[in-house]
Amino acid sequence: MNEHIVKSYEDELNALTAETVRMGGLAEAAVADCLQAVVKRDQDQAVAVVSRDERLDVAERDIERRAIRLIALRQPMANDLRKTVAAMKIANNLERIGDLAKNISKRTLVIIEEEPMTSPLTRSIERMGKLVLNRLTAVLDAYSRSDLERAQSVWSSDDEVDEHYNSLFRELLTYMMGDPRTITACTHMLFAAKNLERIGDHATNIAELIHYEITGEDTISGARPKTDALEGSTAP
Repeated sequence: MNEHIVKSYEDELNALTAETVRMGGLAEAAVADCLQAVVKRDQDQAVAVVSRDERLDVAERDIERRAIRLIALRQPMANDLRKTVAAMKIANNLERIGDLAKNISKRTLVIIEEEPMTSPLTRSIERMGKLVLNRLTAVLDAYSRSDLERAQSVWSSDDEVDEHYNSLFRELLTYMMGDPRTITACTHMLFAAKNLERIGDHATNIAELIHYEITGEDTISGARPKTDALEGSTAP
């Protein structure tokens, strides 16, 4: 009987992790699709990302319920407790990533109505988006494999995304000054880039949570690498 109870407890923990990994896949797909939508001016893809966002909201609520139930009934300790708390917090970050991907897609629908952006600007947002997506993929892989080294690698590369954002900010500003007719499209593109930068921040948050789950330490040793975003560039 005791072995059955322990097995059931382990199953619950494993199911919680598996559900968080599955939610990570949904978030990853949302980011990949919103990036494709903005680069290719794909209206159908943008609409699809917006319509699928509810799935991430539902997944987060389910993970939160599972985690709270597990804590209340099983009273996990040490590593088991950290695993439970980390799953709940990672799910929250993934839900926010989904919201940001949805926001990028909504802005894409506005951008599509404007004149097409120049190729250099499109390539710039694509490069930044691929960097963010690669970091998200890497940190989700680190979570599923409990790979501390890979999580730390994602954490240490946080400033790369900020540097790409700052460079794109200057590019867009120059473009708007050169042709005022592009202000609407460039402004929405700027907000989309800011949302990509925030997705990168959430990937870093997840890396810190993996570190916490595995080591029991709240933060990774050393200052969090962060290049300050340009003033006045905060997006809603």
